[in-house]
Amino acid sequence: MTHRLDLKDLLSFDPEGGLIHFAGQRALLMDAVALGLLRKELISMLGMTAARGILTRLGYAHGWRTAEAMKTALPWPDESLWRRAGGRLHTLQGQVLLEPVERGPEDGPAPFAEALWRESYEAEQHLLHVGQADQPVCWSLTGFASGYLSYCNGKPIYCLETRCVGKGDAVCQILGKSAEEWGSTCVEALSFYETRCMEGVLAQVTEALKEAEQKLRVKRRTLARVVGASEDPSGLVVRTEGMRRVLALARRAAKVDSTVLITGESGVGKERVARLIHDESERAHKAFVAVNCAAVTESLLESELFGHAKGAFTGATHDRPGLFEAASGGTLFLDEVGEVPPAMQARLLRALQEKEVRRVGENQSRKVDVRVVAATNRNLLEEVSAGRFRQDLYYRLRVIELKVLPLRERRDDILPLARQLLAEASERLGRKVASFSPEVADQLLRYGWPGNVRELANAIERAVALHEGTRIERDDLPEEVREAQPSVLPGSAPRTLEDMEREYILAVLAHNSGNRSRTAEQLDIGLATLYRKLKQYGHPEVAN
Repeated sequence: MTHRLDLKDLLSFDPEGGLIHFAGQRALLMDAVALGLLRKELISMLGMTAARGILTRLGYAHGWRTAEAMKTALPWPDESLWRRAGGRLHTLQGQVLLEPVERGPEDGPAPFAEALWRESYEAEQHLLHVGQADQPVCWSLTGFASGYLSYCNGKPIYCLETRCVGKGDAVCQILGKSAEEWGSTCVEALSFYETRCMEGVLAQVTEALKEAEQKLRVKRRTLARVVGASEDPSGLVVRTEGMRRVLALARRAAKVDSTVLITGESGVGKERVARLIHDESERAHKAFVAVNCAAVTESLLESELFGHAKGAFTGATHDRPGLFEAASGGTLFLDEVGEVPPAMQARLLRALQEKEVRRVGENQSRKVDVRVVAATNRNLLEEVSAGRFRQDLYYRLRVIELKVLPLRERRDDILPLARQLLAEASERLGRKVASFSPEVADQLLRYGWPGNVRELANAIERAVALHEGTRIERDDLPEEVREAQPSVLPGSAPRTLEDMEREYILAVLAHNSGNRSRTAEQLDIGLATLYRKLKQYGHPEVAN
């Protein structure tokens, strides 16, 4: 009987319009894309967990109501046919194509439901509006199947996806079992079917946020103690006046929607500054989307930024929004924007000027509300002079420019930053390394750090990973850092006498293995004076 279910037996239209009935109950026709946009808004406003709870319960209610209506809608010769009709109804309603899974005796007891789903509208819409997920996404469809089966069997039956197109599988596949059969392995997934799911999910989200905030406060207090002074509210370690000015300008830039260009050498922390701008702007509640323009091939960059239509090129199996659309309402960070090919620069300029994008393979333009922050380690003015970068795009990006200083020009930041990185690496790697020896502190100040903060972080992580004690020693450092000699002659950035004095005092202290009395005697200064200077330098043995 189930294979003979037909829409003409179930669907009726009022000739005057306005009313549609399915199995005797009023029904509505909804556009799939509209449902996809609703899903996107739910995820944006409430997060993935709460959105999943809402859509799962919506599907469950739909399935329960459908089973209730179908029981009397047709003269079923066998009640088992009514129980199995849910899958066919999924197909008739245009939600999915169902293929039963054949089972043999060797497969064990049959579950309440097992089927393959093809052409799932829900997976399609999730990919279109949200992108590929790391978990199954056919929430309302599994909810429908669960609600239908639960009503028919007179007890809760829960359907879960074991495979899903929305997370990159070739097909969607579901299993339906009772809670006892699922066991403890699926407690989290089954929680989305709870009667008071929304309240429960929101309570979980609230508690998770409170816990995360508490952990963040504890971590900041711990790092502040390790660093020896209060840190910037953004979490960035800043002692030098030049970097304080950069962050102050970044905060002023955050209050407006102007395009920002962040310049500086590789590894100085340009993305951290971009995130600061986003986090302190009115767009902070929306997405921060970052793309490294140098890491994407020229042939794919256009599709990555602007999206593509189904069939636009080989492999374009479905419509896909680009990063401009994904960042709608938020911030798009274009890292290494100086690497954008000339042909793409014109399209990028148009997107910035017109605030609209056109997907590859489409003729229509789509309005986007995005704040763009760009970064580069190139001198774009020189690139403009050489004809490699469009002048109009350069000035469009450089409405506000922030120049992040290299680490060698932020010497007051080196030790506080190193101690913060040490605390983070120790926590991440599960080690109990708590401090640097005086010799290590001296070498960290001597070295020029051409790779900037990124190189410093890597050096600290290497030392933590290889060291077995509680204090980093000189031999734990990379060779180039370990062997660095103090620079006496001024280089491209002449150093102050204060810097030279600090380096010399720390070098003498290291030579004396940290003996402050002997160091004060050799320097011909009082022990109290030496102690005061070491505290001023943030030396690890006196910083607290």
